[in-house]
Amino acid sequence: MRKTALTADAIRLIAERFKVLAEPARLEILNTLRSGERSVTELVGETGLGQANLSKHLQLLHAHGFVARRKEGVTVYYALAESVDDLCDIMTRQLTAQATSRRRALA
Repeated sequence: MRKTALTADAIRLIAERFKVLAEPARLEILNTLRSGERSVTELVGETGLGQANLSKHLQLLHAHGFVARRKEGVTVYYALAESVDDLCDIMTRQLTAQATSRRRALA
């Protein structure tokens, strides 16, 4: 099945989204959220990031649609947005395939 070509605007928007993922701390946050929803306090403890730094990253991840958030009283909870876990799985499979291919080439 042939895919529709992306417009210049779509390409620009996709590139902006992938730039958000270029920061290791943000990937660590997403990885932590793969096992379920967390409060900001829990994320600070699990990632080792300071609260101000973590909040900055979470704000950017939320603005670009990578995480969802909900407020319960004074506590804010974050979870992976729909399909982000799929994106992580796709990249993991691709990296695994590349590593396997390189090992075979060196053997």
